[in-house]
Parts: sequence; structure tokens; C-alpha cells
Amino acid sequence: MRKWLLAAAAAAIFMAPGTGMAQSPIVIKFSHVVANDTPKGKGAIKFKELAEKYTNGKVKVEVYPNSSLYKDKEEIEALQLGSVQMLAPSTAKFAPLGAKEFEALDLPNLFASEEAYTKAMKGEVGKWLFKKLEPKGISGLAFWDNGFHMVSSNRPLLNPSDFQGLKIRISGSKIADRYFRDVGAIPQILAFSEVYQALQTGVVDGCENTASNYLTQKFHEVQKHITVSYHAHLQYAVIVNTKFWNGLPADIRTQLDKAMDEATDYTNSIAVKENEDALAEIKKSGKTTLHYLTDDQKKAWQTAMAPTYQWAKGRVGTEVLDLLSKELNIKMN
Repeated sequence: MRKWLLAAAAAAIFMAPGTGMAQSPIVIKFSHVVANDTPKGKGAIKFKELAEKYTNGKVKVEVYPNSSLYKDKEEIEALQLGSVQMLAPSTAKFAPLGAKEFEALDLPNLFASEEAYTKAMKGEVGKWLFKKLEPKGISGLAFWDNGFHMVSSNRPLLNPSDFQGLKIRISGSKIADRYFRDVGAIPQILAFSEVYQALQTGVVDGCENTASNYLTQKFHEVQKHITVSYHAHLQYAVIVNTKFWNGLPADIRTQLDKAMDEATDYTNSIAVKENEDALAEIKKSGKTTLHYLTDDQKKAWQTAMAPTYQWAKGRVGTEVLDLLSKELNIKMN
């Protein structure tokens, strides 16, 4: 199946001018794991619209949301094989490739605001991280924002001690694994497409995610309590198969770069509003109880999770931590 998809991707190229044959559009398969009605989902659709518009139909973008083409565990391998041309995985997915430095972005309480996140990703931090993917045949195009994490379970999570013994789903980040262990939880790695059923059946007790993902995946319907903790940030990296991307005609790639720049600005601009609206919808549904931390509770969470910073030096290295410290003007513990 993979070989067939790879052959199909290779065949979806422009025929040379002057052959007398009809030209076929260049096909870009863009796969991701979330719903269309999320910041990332809407960003992918916006890129499709702009890419097809700016190339005058010479490029056709096929968007595959909700793991409909590949599960998140298979995506990056498919990209490297050329079976899919574009992905937007969470940055935690790059550690198995040897790019553990991306996990630094998962540190708890790292970004003070969406603006701080955007500035860092558009600056030296983002450029430095993308260079880590180049030896893997992957090129980074943009970082997309999806806001700050909330956390849920079937009991209120207000103090660090409330996590004791709970099985909490994580996407695979060792940083997230560490800060949940710091509060006494038992992290469990699950594919995004498996989370709803795992929550519903009790395979896991809770999870962390953004408001838009809680709503669109209906996680709030199978969790009695959600804490609006905003304890960590969720971001995605839009990546492409380097061989495919570099093989595109220069004029086509210029237009696609333009489309990606505009789609990125659009996605990042709507992330806050989308999550605010999703949170309001979750509250309106009445299917879960929302909890907001007091200042003392926030401080207790920060204190409990602080050891992750020291531990992270051995995991992601000091270079990326120093870059973040300088960019964000913060001290790393």
C-alpha cells in the first residue's frame, strides 16, 4: 500500500511543456490528526485555498483531517517515504527522529502569552529547531499555534496532590511525562485518535489538551471535570518531504511559500479566539464542570512542576534552553 501511494505521489507532477499532453496538477497530500473545525484544521484548509489560488490550479492540495489517511504514529514515516507530502504534527513527535530539542517547547509555564510564543517561533529558536530536521529529509515551513493546555479527569484537579495515581494521556513528550510524574500522575502515551475511547472506557483517567480539541473531539463529554490550568502550550510544526519540496519548480515553490506564510498568520491569529469560543461551548454544554485555579493553586502547580526544568537539561540539552531563555527573557532553573 505504501509503495502504491509513493508511486502515485511521484506520478502527480507536471508534464513537461511542449509534450502536447494535458498537464496534471501537482498533488500535495496534507495529513493531520485533528478536526477541520480547529485552528490547525482551519489553517490546513486556508493553505489549500491559497495554494490553489496563487498557483492558478497548478497545485492541488488534498487535506486529510482526523487521522483519516495515517494515524499520528505513522505520519512521519509516511512523509519520509514520500507517501504524503505535508504534515503538521505536534512538536513532541520529533524526538524519535533524534530531534529531542523540540520537546523544550513543552516545558510547563514556559510561554507567558501567545505573543511570546509567536515571537520565539518566528525568531532564532524556530529556525534553529528546523535545522535539526534537515538530516532526516524533512523541511520545516512554519509553526502553528493551538494555545494552552487544560487538564481533565473524573475528579477535580485543583492541587498537585489531586493527580496522585491518575493515568493521564500524553502525546509522547518526555517533558510532559516528567511534569506529570512530578505531580504524582502516571503518564500514558496514546495516539490522538484513540483518546476519546480510552477516556470513555477508563483506559486512562484523564488527559491534557486545548479547549478546541476538547470540544471537537468531544473529550468533555466523557470527563466530569476540566481544569482551565493553561499549564503548558501546544504547538504544531508544518513540515514537508524535502526531496519533494526542493523538486518543485521555483515559481511554484515561491507561491506555496506565500500561501504558507499567509495561512500561518491566519492560523495563529485565530487560535486564541477559537479556544475561547470552544471553552464557552464546553461550559454551555453542561456536560462537565470547569475549574479555575486560584493564585495560590497556580503557584503550587508551578512549584510542583519546576523540577522538570532541571531534568530537561539532560533530555533536550542546554543549547536550546539557552536560546529560549534569551528569547523569552526568563531564567531556566
